[in-house]
Amino acid sequence: MRALVRSGSRCFSSGARLTVEDYHPSGWLTESSVWLIVVPMSNDIAIIGGGIGGLCLAQGLRKAGREVTVYERDRTPGDRVQGYRVHIDPNGARALHDCLPPELWQAFLATTGRGGQDFGFLTEQLGLLALIETPPAADPAGDHHSVSRITLRQVLLSGLEDVVHYGKTFERYERLPDGRIELFFADGSTARADVVIAADGGNSRVRAQYLPHARRVDTGITTVAGKFPLTDETRRLIAPRLSDGPNSIIPPKGMGMFVAPHDVTGLAPVDGIGVTEQGGALMDNTSAYILWAVGAAEGRFPSDLSGMSGERLRATVERMIGSWHPDLRRMVSMSDPETVSLLPIRTSIPIDPWPASTITLLGDAIHSMTPMRGIGANTALRDARLLFQALTGGRETVEAIAGYEEQMREYGFAAVRDSLDAARQFVGESLLGRLGFKTFLRTAQRFPRLKDKAFS
Repeated sequence: MRALVRSGSRCFSSGARLTVEDYHPSGWLTESSVWLIVVPMSNDIAIIGGGIGGLCLAQGLRKAGREVTVYERDRTPGDRVQGYRVHIDPNGARALHDCLPPELWQAFLATTGRGGQDFGFLTEQLGLLALIETPPAADPAGDHHSVSRITLRQVLLSGLEDVVHYGKTFERYERLPDGRIELFFADGSTARADVVIAADGGNSRVRAQYLPHARRVDTGITTVAGKFPLTDETRRLIAPRLSDGPNSIIPPKGMGMFVAPHDVTGLAPVDGIGVTEQGGALMDNTSAYILWAVGAAEGRFPSDLSGMSGERLRATVERMIGSWHPDLRRMVSMSDPETVSLLPIRTSIPIDPWPASTITLLGDAIHSMTPMRGIGANTALRDARLLFQALTGGRETVEAIAGYEEQMREYGFAAVRDSLDAARQFVGESLLGRLGFKTFLRTAQRFPRLKDKAFS
């Protein structure tokens, strides 16, 4: 707690950063009288990790006037940034709207990619199984958006120059006798905070110490992704459905392909947001492209996949889809090898509730999930919004964190289970199961009411 003593025309405070109003109905007290006011202390908050969820939370806390510091292991803002697009759903959009200052929310909207959100299910020969139509929402905060991960990071870092500390690889923490937490970093430095939030990804070191039984495992599924450049010329080389919106390609069994356009043609940068900061096709966030990803169950990719160059990865995928529609093969073969990457698929194991404390977690640090439903980043953003509201809602800190964790566990681990189910279906080896799913999709396409109910 902080004590304020107001006497005569002077105000003495045991802590700075507080504005004192005149709470006494008769105005200023006399010089001989003393008035003691006790107000809650503003806790210092440390966020470990500067990914999407951690930075969104930092933006919200900063906007609310809370003292927050982000400790990021990367040496610069551009280290290890992924070069692909990310789908922002209404949960993610609401989080960004509520946590970002208005000018950054507008910058986000101005630099998102265009393109339809109608989701197609197609055979490997591009036969239409079903088209799930998603009309645009009236409010952008409740809509779907396609954004480059690089551009989104530029948005989230804006204005946090004095908040994010780079080159800080977290090693461990210790609880101090006064209740605070001391953080230890690999460079030998330390820091102290009242609240620590783990936002340091699937390999979270905070989680490893705080919840050592919370595990993350390999699913046995492997994905290779790349970028097909989207220009006036290349659009004419592929079926319009491939550039009109996202699609899931469903071959007979054992594999799957996802394609999604990210069209930023004609968009102008906003105050440095939407500008390519690094060279090369992978890190280019100013050009339009279609993201493609081919996933397969264990044993279908060569065993030496992890040591392959982008060119060899591309050639491997070309061989695996050699009997598919020429447009799909063309998308892979025309992708710059620099944009082709290997993406192993891992998932967390849901755990039972734990006692709340002044340490908590968000995003992949607690509920890492497969990318097959496209909800990982959005769940992290949802965490950030909920935790921001909890920490600024006026409740006692541990009580606020307990409320956040209760809700986060419910929707977060549900998302883990749903995305794992989707991943298994994506690469399912059952021919009969695939036939059944395709029959369901064709039936749903014929009967709109069934389709609306199934995909509402």
